[in-house]
Amino acid sequence: MMWSVLILLTALLSAAPLSASAASGWSVEEADGALRVSWQKTAVARYVYDDPKITRPYFCDLCSPAGVQVTRNHPPLADADRMDHPEFHPGVWLAFGDLNGADNWRLRARVVHGAFIARATQQPNGPLSFIAENHYLDADGKLICKSNARHTLEVTPRGLLVTYDETFSSEEVFVFGDQEEMGFGVRLATPLRVELSGPDPAPPGTGEMVADGGRRGSTEIWGQPAKWLDYRGQIDGEPAGVAIFCHPDNFRPSRMHARDYGFVCANPFATAAFKGGDPSRTVVRPGESLRLRYAVLCHSGAVLNESQLDAAYKQYADGAEE
Repeated sequence: MMWSVLILLTALLSAAPLSASAASGWSVEEADGALRVSWQKTAVARYVYDDPKITRPYFCDLCSPAGVQVTRNHPPLADADRMDHPEFHPGVWLAFGDLNGADNWRLRARVVHGAFIARATQQPNGPLSFIAENHYLDADGKLICKSNARHTLEVTPRGLLVTYDETFSSEEVFVFGDQEEMGFGVRLATPLRVELSGPDPAPPGTGEMVADGGRRGSTEIWGQPAKWLDYRGQIDGEPAGVAIFCHPDNFRPSRMHARDYGFVCANPFATAAFKGGDPSRTVVRPGESLRLRYAVLCHSGAVLNESQLDAAYKQYADGAEE
């Protein structure tokens, strides 16, 4: 009887509409398996947890507080976007090409939304946050592990900060493998990419990549660990970009799978895939857990210099939830 009551309560919680006080500046609408988030009536993000095509949760249509969209249109638009990987690269996501041999990055295995453990709420004069439970399955639909994923959205002086704080555990051992497509993925708005041309008739890119320590360009950044990476350019003649932050308490520094066509994956798992050593196996045993923390800073209106990015990264790292 008690177990039935708990199941009913969980179902009611997950079905309940999520909302935030209009007076807070935030508003959240839930429809069609997604949360649509606005800041002061400007749409800034969608969190999609139930999509029949993209079978894992993701953020898309991420914008700066001014409403400048800095992730690629989802779905991509012909003649305006690079059209590659329309389903693998929806915006911002956490996924793994090898989790116990299952591949939820390429959508060959599913990540199922279990429930919203905590409703979307705002701290006094602060960020919006919610917590989701995710179920990571293998290709046959068998449960590999579960995770609690806490997300926050906060308007800061330098842009919109969107965080991932996800903890994985299981009653059985599970293993993260070694390949490039493992970790925190970001697909930039097409005008922000570095490349000037490509296989699609999209306008030329205006972008550049900068990482901590003054490194620039994919030749200096690809496969190397980074605390932060700022991928920025211009949208309609205005400076804009996305800075990716890797929390210093992750189990290992994240190497950057950074590409000129407007894609980055912050990857703490791979070593051999980046020619950095022997193949890695990250094992999580029963009674243990693995916690991953990342963030994106969506900015527009001005180019952030390295000291500003260092300060924004430090603020994120010092203020992340414990």
